[in-house]
Parts: sequence; structure tokens; C-alpha cells
Amino acid sequence: MHPDTSKYNVAREPLERAICQKLAEEIDRGLPDAENKIWHAHPVWFLDGNPIVGYSKLKDCIRLLFWSGQSFDEPGLVKEGKFKAAEARFTAVEQIKVTQLRRWLKQARVVQWDYKNIVSRKGRLERLK
Repeated sequence: MHPDTSKYNVAREPLERAICQKLAEEIDRGLPDAENKIWHAHPVWFLDGNPIVGYSKLKDCIRLLFWSGQSFDEPGLVKEGKFKAAEARFTAVEQIKVTQLRRWLKQARVVQWDYKNIVSRKGRLERLK
């Protein structure tokens, strides 16, 4: 885990910290070759420069976001925004279903939309995998 991600997690309240820590550990385990950094003030994991998964503090929860999650062949994620992202929200670490999260992480590797080049394509997404 990148030191900045650790700092992000430590800065949360204890309940949120536990959620963030669990998510970071599982993401690191599921995507060991991904680059982890703080991007737009939140921890995000990238494969080949393309954002794959990240989490952020919302007012009343921690949101886990998969940039290509709407295209996953796994239930449990909710559509987010106008592109291909999908999310899950947590208010307690016990809500994280590890087997489900691991399946999402496997899907995140094989199902990817090209967010890295979305600006140069003027908002148009293309499927990478």
C-alpha cells in the first residue's frame, strides 16, 4: 500500500478507518501489480495508467468505486454516473463481503474501459478488455 493511502486511512474516524484498511488490503491482494496512489484526493489503483478501483469518504459512508463496474458479470454494485462506473457503500467493516469483493476485483482486471484516454476522445469510452 502506498504511504499516502495509509495516511488517508489513518486520517479517518476509527469506524471509517477500519473499512478503508480492509478495502485497501483486499485491493492490494487482488490487484498486486496495480499502481496505488492518491488521485483527486482519494486512494485509487491503476493498471497501465487506467483507473480501476478506489474508495472515498462520503458524508455518511465509504464508497468503493469500480470505474468499469457496470460491465461486470457480478451482482452487488450500483450504477454511478453517466459512464461505466459502479459502486458499493459501506458504513461498517462487517458489510464488506470479502468473497464478493474478490470477485469484483477479478472482474476489474478482465473488464476495463479506457478512462486514461477519455479526454483525448472527447468523453467517449472504448472497451479495452
